[in-house]
Amino acid sequence: MFKLYNTLRRRIEQFEPINSPHVGLYTCGPTVYDYTHIGHLRKYVGDDLLKRILIANGFDVKHVQNITDVGHLTSDADEGDDKLDKRAKEKGMSVWEVAKFFEQYHFKSLDQVNVLRPNIVCRATEHIGEQIKLIEKLVKKGFTYQTKEAVYFDTSKFPDYGKLSGQKLEEKVVGVRKEVVVDPNKKNPADFVLWFFTVGHFQDHTMRWPSPWGEGFPGWHIECSAMSMEYLGDSFDIHTGGIDHIPVHHPNEIAQSEAATGKTFVKYWVHHNFLIVEGGKMSKSKGSFYRIDDILEKGFDPLALRYLFLTAHYRDKLNFTWQSLEASQNALNNLREEVREWDNPKIGCAEFEQKFIESVNNDLSIPQAVAVMWDMVTSDYPTSAKARSILEMDKVLGLKLDEFVSKPLEIPQEAQRLVKQREQAREKQDFKKSDDLRKEIKKLGFEVEDTPSGPRIVVN
Repeated sequence: MFKLYNTLRRRIEQFEPINSPHVGLYTCGPTVYDYTHIGHLRKYVGDDLLKRILIANGFDVKHVQNITDVGHLTSDADEGDDKLDKRAKEKGMSVWEVAKFFEQYHFKSLDQVNVLRPNIVCRATEHIGEQIKLIEKLVKKGFTYQTKEAVYFDTSKFPDYGKLSGQKLEEKVVGVRKEVVVDPNKKNPADFVLWFFTVGHFQDHTMRWPSPWGEGFPGWHIECSAMSMEYLGDSFDIHTGGIDHIPVHHPNEIAQSEAATGKTFVKYWVHHNFLIVEGGKMSKSKGSFYRIDDILEKGFDPLALRYLFLTAHYRDKLNFTWQSLEASQNALNNLREEVREWDNPKIGCAEFEQKFIESVNNDLSIPQAVAVMWDMVTSDYPTSAKARSILEMDKVLGLKLDEFVSKPLEIPQEAQRLVKQREQAREKQDFKKSDDLRKEIKKLGFEVEDTPSGPRIVVN
């Protein structure tokens, strides 16, 4: 029985898909104006774990992820500049070049931490027609109004606007009174743009398309509704995002989608908490804005970062430090070295597999599942049984253990010769020569660990 915390209901609920065993999963994707960083990666690994758990439970998952390549302003409240337009001017590139570059970097980063690719990747600029059709429905039903600068959704005409965030519309109005509203003809501070006109502040906007209301470009919020419903239907099972989407973006999606269709938009809303760095917010100015490249440059395996993400529940904050990443790398190395020596997989450990699936099915309790895995690793079960079970567990954890299970390390003769020489140097207490030989061994891609039973060689 798979249970999941539903932000909409503010409780853990038994998961019952609309059309079992089929599951529609929409995961909010990147705005491709900047590099994907490790905070983003935590969210996407969380989505990946959710998807893998659904598959482990026998569900047929149709996974859709958007690429925002137009319309996302520097403020989620429809204020400021278009992020892509701004970045293109800064870099002296076209917006299309910027979008392509950062989209490719995004997926390269996801591949490094073994995130399964979505079934469908949909770009906002390739679905302008679908967005215009959705806006037309809203116009026809009377949920919009038009100013000289944009077509707006009138939140006062959607009574359930705050059902996801728990904030009443009048409270939201109070909360945003001090914000700078660019359009003086905007009726309510919570109203949001469906279509921007290329006039005034946006008269030089690069991306623009014709529409029934005038030339312009779509707002950020409309794309997710239009594209998710295009591929998953008017109502679907799961929509994910970061907790920063709870106050504005996701309530806007719900409002425009349900106003247009008269149906429940999404059954289960899943939100991931933030990754913080050294106890604070990730910051370029403070030098704590880390990408997957930074992880690699410091010599870490990117899957050590994935392992670190497994150590915290998705609804809790996770504090990234280089020390915690090193501990995760060591744990992963130890796990790999242990499973290498196991016999070929047979049968399995039913007791531990049951505990593991019960853990992940309890609102993605991954840290508990990892603890179950380690309990099995150190148990007295035959290694052939443990090998079979850990491969099943890794279908969820995604640590690529199939590359290590029952595959003893092949050590080159040169490395073995150097290890033997190092032992001889240690016996003579020639520690300088011992250290020099350790460095030579490291150049070959191996580390030597000194244990009571003798030297242990592991992959560097």
